[in-house]
Amino acid sequence: MLANSDITMARRFEIGEPARRFAFGRNWQRFLQVLDEERIAEAEHSLCTMLDVEDLSGKSFLDVGCGSGLFSLAAMRKGAARVHSFDYDPLSVACAQELKHSYFCDASCWTVQQGDVLDSTYLATLGKFDIVYSWGVLHHTGNLWEGLENVIPLVARNGKLFIAVYNDQGTLSSIWKAVKKRYNSGTPWRMLLVPAFGSYFVGKALIKDVLILHKNPLARYRQYKQSRGMAYWTGLVDWLGGYPFEVAKPEAIFEFFRVRGFELVRLSTAGGGHWNNEFVFAKRGK
Repeated sequence: MLANSDITMARRFEIGEPARRFAFGRNWQRFLQVLDEERIAEAEHSLCTMLDVEDLSGKSFLDVGCGSGLFSLAAMRKGAARVHSFDYDPLSVACAQELKHSYFCDASCWTVQQGDVLDSTYLATLGKFDIVYSWGVLHHTGNLWEGLENVIPLVARNGKLFIAVYNDQGTLSSIWKAVKKRYNSGTPWRMLLVPAFGSYFVGKALIKDVLILHKNPLARYRQYKQSRGMAYWTGLVDWLGGYPFEVAKPEAIFEFFRVRGFELVRLSTAGGGHWNNEFVFAKRGK
Protein backbone atom coordinates (compact mmCIF):
# COMPACT_ATOMS: atom_id res chain seq x y z
CA MET A 1 0.00 0.00 0.00
CA LEU A 2 1.18 3.54 -0.71
CA ALA A 3 1.60 5.94 2.16
CA ASN A 4 -0.50 9.11 2.12
CA SER A 5 2.61 11.16 1.34
CA ASP A 6 3.24 9.02 -1.75
CA ILE A 7 -0.30 9.53 -2.96
CA THR A 8 0.14 13.26 -2.50
CA MET A 9 3.26 13.20 -4.66
CA ALA A 10 1.60 11.25 -7.42
CA ARG A 11 -0.11 12.87 -10.39
CA ARG A 12 -3.01 10.47 -10.39
CA PHE A 13 -5.41 10.00 -13.26
CA GLU A 14 -8.77 11.71 -12.98
CA ILE A 15 -11.79 9.50 -12.31
CA GLY A 16 -13.26 8.35 -15.57
CA GLU A 17 -10.19 9.16 -17.66
CA PRO A 18 -9.36 6.31 -20.06
CA ALA A 19 -6.33 4.23 -19.09
CA ARG A 20 -5.69 2.81 -22.58
CA ARG A 21 -1.97 2.83 -23.20
CA PHE A 22 -0.14 4.09 -26.27
CA ALA A 23 0.98 1.20 -28.51
CA PHE A 24 4.74 1.70 -28.42
CA GLY A 25 5.22 -1.62 -30.19
CA ARG A 26 4.34 -0.22 -33.63
CA ASN A 27 7.14 2.29 -33.29
CA TRP A 28 9.56 -0.38 -32.06
CA GLN A 29 8.82 -2.50 -35.12
CA ARG A 30 9.96 0.38 -37.32
CA PHE A 31 13.00 0.89 -35.11
CA LEU A 32 14.16 -2.71 -35.57
CA GLN A 33 14.36 -2.07 -39.31
CA VAL A 34 17.21 0.40 -38.72
CA LEU A 35 18.83 -1.29 -35.73
CA ASP A 36 22.52 -1.83 -36.40
CA GLU A 37 25.69 -2.81 -34.57
CA GLU A 38 26.49 0.79 -33.65
CA ARG A 39 23.16 1.27 -31.90
CA ILE A 40 23.54 -2.02 -30.04
CA ALA A 41 27.06 -1.10 -28.92
CA GLU A 42 25.89 2.28 -27.69
CA ALA A 43 23.07 0.64 -25.72
CA GLU A 44 25.61 -1.66 -24.09
CA HIS A 45 27.83 1.29 -23.23
CA SER A 46 25.04 3.43 -21.75
CA LEU A 47 23.75 0.50 -19.67
CA CYS A 48 27.13 -0.35 -18.19
CA THR A 49 28.00 3.32 -17.62
CA MET A 50 24.90 3.97 -15.51
CA LEU A 51 25.34 0.71 -13.59
CA ASP A 52 29.06 1.48 -13.14
CA VAL A 53 30.17 -1.95 -14.32
CA GLU A 54 32.29 -3.27 -17.15
CA ASP A 55 29.99 -6.20 -17.86
CA LEU A 56 27.08 -8.15 -16.39
CA SER A 57 28.82 -11.51 -16.04
CA GLY A 58 26.95 -13.82 -13.70
CA LYS A 59 24.14 -11.31 -13.10
CA SER A 60 20.41 -11.78 -13.58
CA PHE A 61 18.64 -8.98 -15.47
CA LEU A 62 14.93 -8.12 -15.52
CA ASP A 63 13.73 -5.80 -18.28
CA VAL A 64 10.41 -4.29 -17.12
CA GLY A 65 8.62 -2.91 -20.17
CA CYS A 66 11.25 -4.19 -22.60
CA GLY A 67 10.01 -2.27 -25.66
CA SER A 68 12.15 -3.29 -28.62
CA GLY A 69 14.18 -5.65 -26.46
CA LEU A 70 17.35 -3.68 -27.21
CA PHE A 71 18.52 -3.43 -23.61
CA SER A 72 17.73 -7.07 -22.93
CA LEU A 73 19.95 -7.83 -25.92
CA ALA A 74 22.61 -5.50 -24.50
CA ALA A 75 22.48 -7.34 -21.16
CA MET A 76 22.88 -10.69 -22.90
CA ARG A 77 25.83 -9.44 -24.92
CA LYS A 78 27.46 -8.10 -21.78
CA GLY A 79 27.38 -11.55 -20.24
CA ALA A 80 24.22 -11.67 -18.09
CA ALA A 81 23.58 -15.18 -16.79
CA ARG A 82 19.80 -14.80 -17.00
CA VAL A 83 17.58 -12.23 -18.72
CA HIS A 84 13.81 -11.99 -18.47
CA SER A 85 11.97 -9.46 -20.63
CA PHE A 86 8.31 -8.55 -20.45
CA ASP A 87 6.03 -5.87 -21.82
CA TYR A 88 2.35 -4.95 -21.68
CA ASP A 89 2.23 -4.36 -25.45
CA PRO A 90 2.12 -7.59 -27.52
CA LEU A 91 3.88 -5.89 -30.44
CA SER A 92 6.76 -4.92 -28.16
CA VAL A 93 6.91 -8.52 -26.96
CA ALA A 94 7.12 -9.61 -30.60
CA CYS A 95 10.00 -7.19 -31.17
CA ALA A 96 11.97 -8.59 -28.23
CA GLN A 97 11.29 -12.13 -29.43
CA GLU A 98 12.56 -11.16 -32.87
CA LEU A 99 15.82 -9.85 -31.39
CA LYS A 100 16.24 -12.98 -29.31
CA HIS A 101 15.66 -15.14 -32.37
CA SER A 102 18.18 -13.11 -34.39
CA TYR A 103 20.99 -12.96 -31.83
CA PHE A 104 20.41 -15.67 -29.18
CA CYS A 105 18.04 -18.11 -30.81
CA ASP A 106 18.96 -21.13 -28.67
CA ALA A 107 19.59 -19.29 -25.39
CA SER A 108 17.31 -20.73 -22.70
CA CYS A 109 18.63 -18.12 -20.26
CA TRP A 110 16.72 -15.34 -22.09
CA THR A 111 12.94 -15.48 -21.75
CA VAL A 112 10.41 -13.07 -23.24
CA GLN A 113 6.80 -12.79 -22.07
CA GLN A 114 3.79 -10.53 -22.16
CA GLY A 115 3.16 -9.11 -18.70
CA ASP A 116 2.05 -6.03 -16.79
CA VAL A 117 4.04 -4.34 -14.03
CA LEU A 118 0.69 -3.50 -12.40
CA ASP A 119 -0.19 -7.21 -12.22
CA SER A 120 1.16 -8.36 -8.85
CA THR A 121 0.11 -11.97 -9.52
CA TYR A 122 2.31 -12.09 -12.62
CA LEU A 123 5.22 -10.38 -10.89
CA ALA A 124 5.12 -12.90 -8.04
CA THR A 125 6.09 -15.62 -10.53
CA LEU A 126 9.34 -13.91 -11.57
CA GLY A 127 11.53 -14.15 -8.47
CA LYS A 128 14.37 -11.73 -7.73
CA PHE A 129 17.03 -10.25 -9.98
CA ASP A 130 20.45 -8.66 -9.50
CA ILE A 131 19.47 -5.85 -11.86
CA VAL A 132 15.93 -4.60 -12.47
CA TYR A 133 15.75 -2.20 -15.40
CA SER A 134 12.74 -0.08 -16.35
CA TRP A 135 13.62 2.89 -18.55
CA GLY A 136 10.79 5.30 -19.40
CA VAL A 137 8.07 2.77 -18.68
CA LEU A 138 6.40 3.20 -15.30
CA HIS A 139 5.09 6.70 -16.02
CA HIS A 140 3.08 5.26 -18.95
CA THR A 141 1.19 2.61 -16.97
CA GLY A 142 -1.57 4.85 -15.60
CA ASN A 143 -0.31 4.36 -12.04
CA LEU A 144 3.32 5.39 -11.66
CA TRP A 145 3.53 4.96 -7.90
CA GLU A 146 1.99 1.50 -7.88
CA GLY A 147 4.46 0.51 -10.58
CA LEU A 148 7.36 1.82 -8.49
CA GLU A 149 6.07 -0.11 -5.48
CA ASN A 150 5.68 -3.29 -7.51
CA VAL A 151 9.29 -3.44 -8.75
CA ILE A 152 10.73 -3.34 -5.23
CA PRO A 153 10.24 -7.05 -4.41
CA LEU A 154 11.87 -7.98 -7.72
CA VAL A 155 15.27 -6.56 -6.69
CA ALA A 156 17.59 -9.01 -4.96
CA ARG A 157 19.49 -8.01 -1.83
CA ASN A 158 22.39 -5.76 -2.83
CA GLY A 159 20.91 -5.69 -6.31
CA LYS A 160 20.39 -2.56 -8.41
CA LEU A 161 17.27 -0.86 -9.70
CA PHE A 162 17.74 1.31 -12.80
CA ILE A 163 14.69 3.42 -13.64
CA ALA A 164 13.94 6.51 -15.70
CA VAL A 165 10.91 8.69 -14.93
CA TYR A 166 9.69 11.87 -16.61
CA ASN A 167 10.62 15.08 -14.83
CA ASP A 168 7.84 17.10 -13.17
CA GLN A 169 7.67 20.60 -14.68
CA GLY A 170 4.43 21.62 -13.02
CA THR A 171 2.18 23.52 -15.44
CA LEU A 172 4.27 22.53 -18.46
CA SER A 173 3.77 18.87 -17.60
CA SER A 174 0.01 19.44 -17.50
CA ILE A 175 0.19 21.01 -20.96
CA TRP A 176 2.17 18.06 -22.30
CA LYS A 177 -0.38 15.68 -20.82
CA ALA A 178 -3.12 17.48 -22.78
CA VAL A 179 -1.05 17.31 -26.00
CA LYS A 180 -0.49 13.58 -25.56
CA LYS A 181 -4.17 13.00 -24.92
CA ARG A 182 -5.02 14.82 -28.17
CA TYR A 183 -2.39 12.81 -30.07
CA ASN A 184 -4.02 9.58 -28.98
CA SER A 185 -7.54 10.76 -29.82
CA GLY A 186 -7.22 10.11 -33.56
CA THR A 187 -5.25 10.35 -36.81
CA PRO A 188 -6.16 14.00 -37.62
CA TRP A 189 -4.53 15.15 -34.39
CA ARG A 190 -1.43 13.04 -35.09
CA MET A 191 -1.08 14.52 -38.57
CA LEU A 192 -1.16 17.98 -37.02
CA LEU A 193 0.96 17.44 -33.92
CA VAL A 194 3.89 15.42 -35.33
CA PRO A 195 5.07 17.96 -37.94
CA ALA A 196 4.25 20.89 -35.66
CA PHE A 197 6.27 19.69 -32.70
CA GLY A 198 8.92 18.06 -34.88
CA SER A 199 9.57 21.40 -36.54
CA TYR A 200 9.45 23.19 -33.20
CA PHE A 201 12.04 20.94 -31.54
CA VAL A 202 14.37 20.86 -34.54
CA GLY A 203 14.13 24.62 -35.08
CA LYS A 204 14.70 25.42 -31.42
CA ALA A 205 17.72 23.09 -31.30
CA LEU A 206 19.14 24.52 -34.53
CA ILE A 207 19.02 28.11 -33.22
CA LYS A 208 20.61 27.09 -29.93
CA ASP A 209 23.40 25.05 -31.53
CA VAL A 210 24.32 27.53 -34.25
CA LEU A 211 23.77 30.91 -32.61
CA ILE A 212 24.46 30.21 -28.95
CA LEU A 213 26.62 27.10 -28.61
CA HIS A 214 28.40 27.45 -31.97
CA LYS A 215 28.49 23.70 -32.57
CA ASN A 216 27.49 21.24 -35.25
CA PRO A 217 23.66 21.02 -35.09
CA LEU A 218 23.80 17.35 -36.07
CA ALA A 219 25.82 16.45 -32.98
CA ARG A 220 22.82 16.39 -30.65
CA TYR A 221 21.10 13.75 -32.75
CA ARG A 222 24.18 11.55 -32.69
CA GLN A 223 24.34 12.01 -28.92
CA TYR A 224 20.67 11.11 -28.60
CA LYS A 225 21.29 7.85 -30.42
CA GLN A 226 24.33 7.17 -28.24
CA SER A 227 22.43 7.70 -25.00
CA ARG A 228 19.41 5.55 -25.88
CA GLY A 229 20.38 3.54 -28.95
CA MET A 230 17.37 4.83 -30.89
CA ALA A 231 16.79 7.30 -33.68
CA TYR A 232 15.61 10.81 -32.79
CA TRP A 233 12.41 10.37 -34.83
CA THR A 234 11.51 7.26 -32.82
CA GLY A 235 11.98 9.24 -29.63
CA LEU A 236 9.79 12.08 -30.89
CA VAL A 237 6.86 9.81 -31.73
CA ASP A 238 7.27 8.01 -28.41
CA TRP A 239 7.21 11.36 -26.63
CA LEU A 240 4.09 12.70 -28.33
CA GLY A 241 2.23 9.40 -28.14
CA GLY A 242 3.30 8.35 -24.67
CA TYR A 243 0.03 8.24 -22.76
CA PRO A 244 -0.98 7.68 -19.95
CA PHE A 245 1.53 10.25 -18.76
CA GLU A 246 2.74 10.92 -15.22
CA VAL A 247 5.73 12.79 -13.85
CA ALA A 248 7.72 13.11 -10.63
CA LYS A 249 10.31 15.39 -9.12
CA PRO A 250 13.71 13.77 -8.51
CA GLU A 251 13.43 14.33 -4.77
CA ALA A 252 10.08 12.55 -4.70
CA ILE A 253 11.56 9.46 -6.35
CA PHE A 254 14.59 9.62 -4.05
CA GLU A 255 12.47 9.81 -0.90
CA PHE A 256 10.11 7.07 -2.09
CA PHE A 257 12.97 4.58 -2.33
CA ARG A 258 15.01 5.87 0.62
CA VAL A 259 12.29 4.97 3.11
CA ARG A 260 12.06 1.53 1.50
CA GLY A 261 15.70 0.65 2.09
CA PHE A 262 17.26 1.76 -1.19
CA GLU A 263 20.38 3.87 -1.59
CA LEU A 264 20.77 6.22 -4.55
CA VAL A 265 24.09 5.40 -6.22
CA ARG A 266 23.74 7.29 -9.51
CA LEU A 267 21.55 10.10 -10.80
CA SER A 268 21.30 11.79 -14.18
CA THR A 269 18.66 14.52 -14.30
CA ALA A 270 16.82 16.17 -17.15
CA GLY A 271 18.26 19.51 -16.02
CA GLY A 272 14.82 20.94 -15.40
CA GLY A 273 13.58 19.85 -18.83
CA HIS A 274 10.75 17.55 -19.77
CA TRP A 275 12.74 14.38 -20.42
CA ASN A 276 13.65 11.57 -18.05
CA ASN A 277 15.50 11.69 -14.78
CA GLU A 278 17.57 8.48 -14.52
CA PHE A 279 18.16 6.77 -11.18
CA VAL A 280 20.20 3.80 -10.08
CA PHE A 281 19.37 2.55 -6.59
CA ALA A 282 21.04 -0.21 -4.61
CA LYS A 283 18.87 -2.37 -2.39
CA ARG A 284 20.26 -2.78 1.12
CA GLY A 285 19.18 -5.07 3.94
CA LYS A 286 16.78 -7.96 3.42
